[in-house]
Amino acid sequence: MGERARARVADALGTWVEPAQVRAEGRALRAVVGHGAHRRMALGAERPSIVEFVRASNAGRVPDLVPLRVGRMLASPFAFFRGSAGLMAGDLAAAPSTGVHAQLCGDAHAANFGLYGTPDGQIVMDINDFDETLPGPWEWDLKRLATSLVLAGREGAVSAKGCRDAAEDVVRSYRKTIDHLAEQPFLDSWTALGDESVLSKVRAEELFDDFAKAAKKARKNTSARVAARWTSRGDDQRWRFVVDPPVLTAVDDEVADAVVGALPEYVDTLRESRRNLIMRYGVSDVAFRVVGTGSVGLRNYLALLHGNGDEALILQVKEARPSALAEHLGVGAAKHEGKRIVHGARLVQAETDILLGWTTVQGRDYIVRQFRNRKGEIDATTLDRDHLDDYGRLAGALLARAHTRSVDPRLLSGYCEGGDLDEAFADYAIAYADQTAADHAELVAAVEAGLLPALIEQPVG
Repeated sequence: MGERARARVADALGTWVEPAQVRAEGRALRAVVGHGAHRRMALGAERPSIVEFVRASNAGRVPDLVPLRVGRMLASPFAFFRGSAGLMAGDLAAAPSTGVHAQLCGDAHAANFGLYGTPDGQIVMDINDFDETLPGPWEWDLKRLATSLVLAGREGAVSAKGCRDAAEDVVRSYRKTIDHLAEQPFLDSWTALGDESVLSKVRAEELFDDFAKAAKKARKNTSARVAARWTSRGDDQRWRFVVDPPVLTAVDDEVADAVVGALPEYVDTLRESRRNLIMRYGVSDVAFRVVGTGSVGLRNYLALLHGNGDEALILQVKEARPSALAEHLGVGAAKHEGKRIVHGARLVQAETDILLGWTTVQGRDYIVRQFRNRKGEIDATTLDRDHLDDYGRLAGALLARAHTRSVDPRLLSGYCEGGDLDEAFADYAIAYADQTAADHAELVAAVEAGLLPALIEQPVG
């Protein structure tokens, strides 16, 4: 190969650097932002009151669902935390930063790690929510995850020491996984972790039963099962959703036509072979479904498709709003918020939904994906101390792998080695969990004073 050809290859692929040099660059960052600097929990200089924050975050949502969103956030400090990624982002922006950016989940709390099915039938666990994804400081995701373990543990009556241990284990597992991946061939590290074998690798054996139980349930969580429970065939032989207000409701013809009319644009965002697959289906019905805690009030539709005979496929068409992190990262609105989310998911997840794409409905951005694609969860708020520790180790490892899709693991390994990173992040997590409890109390007081509307859902059963 000639010099000019080698130069073109170097420009296209980058210049090879000795691993030791990359690690040294990471170690050098500790002179700028030492491990101990992460202990400091700062609040944003222009931090809004909780009433101001909730009102601002409700803007643009379906008005009738706003009280339901507030009601869900009232349930506990952890529930409030799940709906307040933007509030924490403003506070994280006031804290020290190494300046190393990764593709963030943006809302990396304990309930946003879950099980789902891969195209070849495996059940894997990974980050599963990317509404807030953007490039940003890797520390933001890790601090949010560690804080969430403290809040989940408190909700589950785990002792203060147990909550702290779980937070430290999140960071320790993150750090050790980064070290491990920094030693691996790039192709191996790119596809590492995810299935049940990761439990042994991160010493999370206590979760074997929890994982197996969740995986068994996830395997049954398919479009076919949803269709069997939520749809029926009318006298005209057409399949339709059976409404179940307020969670599942009918839409008018204008909305249904708009959703169906937006699907061709969605198909164009899929890889070519998958376009051939989805085009074999036909749309039978469209309904509106309420989802999540932070997502309550967003426009979220289910499209019922039918394939071969009685085969059913349900697609979720979910509104994509600007990331709550954007203003705190100095990032403008994306050209298409759905595309931003899909790009983030494809970059971060080891395996993405083969039918994940984006579209526009009535001037609003949306993502489209399979609904209930063998999804499952391990509820961190129900875990005892030993299991919460293990869950922390599992989530920390998965977050580390996710970050190394966009950051050289050797750089992070150099920064994270030695020192007291685990203890520093745990100190932050406990302090921010205390702040979240105070924020939640402020929300409760605001609702009691009539400043915010709230609808409290009645327990089922």
